[in-house]
Amino acid sequence: MESYLAAAVQMTSTADLESNLHQARELVGIAARRGAQLISLPENFAFLGPEAQKLAEAPRIAELSEKFLREAAREWKITLLGGGYPTPAEGTTKCYNTALLVGPNGEDLGRYQKLHLFDVNLPDGNTYRESDSVVPGQQLQVVHTEKLGALGLSVCYDLRFPELYRALSERGADLLLVPSAFTAFTGKDHWRVLLRARAIENTCYILAAAQTGEHYARRQTYGHALIVDPWGNVLADAGDTPGMAIAEIDPKRLAQVRRQLPVLQHRKL
Repeated sequence: MESYLAAAVQMTSTADLESNLHQARELVGIAARRGAQLISLPENFAFLGPEAQKLAEAPRIAELSEKFLREAAREWKITLLGGGYPTPAEGTTKCYNTALLVGPNGEDLGRYQKLHLFDVNLPDGNTYRESDSVVPGQQLQVVHTEKLGALGLSVCYDLRFPELYRALSERGADLLLVPSAFTAFTGKDHWRVLLRARAIENTCYILAAAQTGEHYARRQTYGHALIVDPWGNVLADAGDTPGMAIAEIDPKRLAQVRRQLPVLQHRKL
């Protein structure tokens, strides 16, 4: 593993697939020109609109999303995460919420399907039922790379389940990717503290891309894409407008924190 720059992209995606991919391409290009070698797009980067429309267009969204990810990674010679986006679940009328990690040659490095689905009734009056349209995944995914370290994949609501991240760290993860579309209501109280906690308890870097602003109907997201170091320090915050958080991932810092606080070696359960 070498020291490198990573970027967590922040978008305001809508139900317009082509517009979203255009926005993603521009932001990925900016991050790459700034020197980022690992770039993450947020959950729903390609489509954030009504569930019925998402299901109807899932095959096309998946096809164009994956084509875009492979072409952009190859064009900029970067490692690029796009997640999640809908991919049809064979034998059902639903889809998976998929995150795809693509390498600098346009090759697929890892594919993760979101395990935990967002089925909640929030105090602000909004109700979310992700399971109405999405099938949960079954497998963990840690992608081991020579230059970027071991990358543990997750998506948004997974953040509330610390056992997932402990399992990823047990499999050697150095950096945890959390592409998200956190709601504005929950984000203001939970987003930052949960990301810092996952970093601290697993002594890992966190790369958390985000959605921000108003998308459709009453759907609003919190923003604040973050990069967090293994001590829990926030290295970069994208604020509440489209853009990115960009910061250095330093293996020496990772080793230092793990040497000073060897919590992963002290576990009893």
